[in-house]
Amino acid sequence: MLLARLLVRYRTDMVCKTHSTSFYLQKLDTTFEDLKFKLHVKSISSIKVAWRKDPKLDRAIENDKRCKLCARVVKEVLNEPGQVIPLRYLEKRRQSMGLCGEVKTFLSRNPGLFDQYYGRIKPKTEPVLFLRASNRLKEFLNEEERIFKENEPVIVSKLCKLLMMSKNNVISADKLVHAKREFGFPDDFLVSLVPRYPQYFRITGCPGEGKSFLELVSWNPEFAESVIELRAKEEARLTGIRVLPNFNMKLPPGFKLKKEMREWVRDWLELEYVSPYEDSSNLDQASREMEKRTIGVFHELLSLSLYKRIPVPILSKFSGDYGFSNGFSSAFTRHSGIFYLSLKGGIETAMLREAYRNDKLIDRDPLLEIKDKFVELLEEGWRQRAEQLRLRREQIKRDMEVLAVKTSE
Repeated sequence: MLLARLLVRYRTDMVCKTHSTSFYLQKLDTTFEDLKFKLHVKSISSIKVAWRKDPKLDRAIENDKRCKLCARVVKEVLNEPGQVIPLRYLEKRRQSMGLCGEVKTFLSRNPGLFDQYYGRIKPKTEPVLFLRASNRLKEFLNEEERIFKENEPVIVSKLCKLLMMSKNNVISADKLVHAKREFGFPDDFLVSLVPRYPQYFRITGCPGEGKSFLELVSWNPEFAESVIELRAKEEARLTGIRVLPNFNMKLPPGFKLKKEMREWVRDWLELEYVSPYEDSSNLDQASREMEKRTIGVFHELLSLSLYKRIPVPILSKFSGDYGFSNGFSSAFTRHSGIFYLSLKGGIETAMLREAYRNDKLIDRDPLLEIKDKFVELLEEGWRQRAEQLRLRREQIKRDMEVLAVKTSE
């Protein structure tokens, strides 16, 4: 009997010790995970890379400055009822359009965009100068419509991809409208395009009131491959060698990373690529894997954009949709071999390095044909103005010569 009691007590003590050991081991594991979490946070968010200016990529933004200014003025006129506007009304909006001088000066420097005529704002009022689209501008608008129609599959795939990368595959319609020019969407794409593809899209809420959303109806596997994955697949097809998808590093000449940063980048690049179309809910927000996924999302968004660049303020509007952290823009300098953060024009713009050779785009979006047509229209007007100035100078020269002859007599 005594022996039985001793055995029971021994077993109880052993069970208690086992539970105690298990508890401490579990606590140690938890502490280790917490420590690992803190190390991940430190290893990513505390990494600092000095920003360095890249004049060639800055020039790419500068090259489009005049064209974009002209496009803003055109949109301002075309958005008016009847697509006409009194010149003095447009003059009042000069600052919001980014015009430095008077509208009349702008019109003289960019002839061929508008016709000017006199009309009355109200009956019995004095006639004032109005602007309306010129015949050449109308021809361009017809070409623009044709290009949009021909590239509709491209626009549909872009919209699907934007939704497929987002949380719950839904994005505010107003946000997409705000970013339409970055991706080359038509002004009225929510009305003219989206309803024609009910197999892909559904609009909920009230557009224009901030409570409207574009939802993805069905997942198309053909759209669920990123540019990086498609590039690796193409390389494998051409070489016959399996290529793992990864980022291209393209540091500018003279740009050198410190030793510890080079080691961090090397280890980070060796991590498996995480597709932006994969579910990331199981990834630790502070992990290097999550960083790789986030950089993949940035890379894909910039790849889908017209100019392979997007202003950071526009990207920030989608922070909640794509799970960006508050200080997400630091990732563009942290990964300087993949991106460039331009400060041109006082606005931070994220640019994809691999998309440019010097200041020129390498792989051009098919929708950029619209811009090419618009530039042709502008250049025709600029040539016309240059010819007029030349003729005027020659006339002044002839007048001066005639005056000199008369004076000498």
